[in-house]
Amino acid sequence: MTAPAVDATTAPAPPPASPGPGRTEVRTEDGLRLHVTVRGRSDAPVTVLLAHCWTADEHDWHYQVHDLLVRFGHDIRLITWDHRGHGHSDPSPEADCTIAQLARDLGRVVDAFAPDGPLVIAGHSIGGMTMTALPQQRPDLVDRLAGLLFVSTSSGGLDQVTLGLPAGTAAVTRSRIPLALSARARLVGRRRRRTAPMTERRIVERFVFGQPQRPRDIGLMVDQLINCPPATMSGFYRDFMVHARTDQLAAFDDVPTTVLVGTRDLLTPPGHARRIAGGIRGARLLVAPEAGHMLPLERPALVSRELVTLVDRALSSAR
Repeated sequence: MTAPAVDATTAPAPPPASPGPGRTEVRTEDGLRLHVTVRGRSDAPVTVLLAHCWTADEHDWHYQVHDLLVRFGHDIRLITWDHRGHGHSDPSPEADCTIAQLARDLGRVVDAFAPDGPLVIAGHSIGGMTMTALPQQRPDLVDRLAGLLFVSTSSGGLDQVTLGLPAGTAAVTRSRIPLALSARARLVGRRRRRTAPMTERRIVERFVFGQPQRPRDIGLMVDQLINCPPATMSGFYRDFMVHARTDQLAAFDDVPTTVLVGTRDLLTPPGHARRIAGGIRGARLLVAPEAGHMLPLERPALVSRELVTLVDRALSSAR
């Protein structure tokens, strides 16, 4: 079911980790260290997991973390982490920069810090793509789902995205941007790119954000992009081009699900959100006018509101 547009302004073996509060880590099946932040008590009735955007890190969700803690305190378990090849997690070999691998990594995080109980999962961009891979990679987790929030993401067809450019130049530009950023990261040190981030800032402002643009949010995204290893940019981009999991969405039928997208999202345009909402029985679609791809930063109140609604519903069901 499609809701009207809203005013967006207003089980593998357990990995070796100790599920305590605070900043910690977990090991992936192939031995990489993932940086994880766990908040809330271990016996909380519901666990909320926030999976971040490509080339970003767990701070992608910093507005929502604040809002969830204000609303629920430690009555929920709240987990954020840096994907492999992102933030404070270990770099990943390019061949292992895949959405399927991210779904297995998510499973390791759940095994370590939320081995039982209902789950509410929100995924932004590649985080949402990771969610679409769960029915194949970790079907046991699907049975525990109490809520899903897909934010500015896709279930496939990214090889057809035009970035808002004429069809004749779209395909070339689409592949050139991530590969150029990857080459720049290999050739130019991070210190120099931080000093003169003109290339990264131009790309973020032109293709990633809608309107209005807040300098602090642009700066966060630019900094995250500069911190990304080259393999993260090129490896995941290649996997995006073959990402096709629309046929897996029916596994989420009747799980409370909301899909969010901005009208100015050039990376995962509104048609991709409509496809996800149409593939999950009972899903709601909300469209944020003038927003781009970074809804957790651009429209934090909207994203937090929908996340709180899902968590409230999950808590009511768990009681």
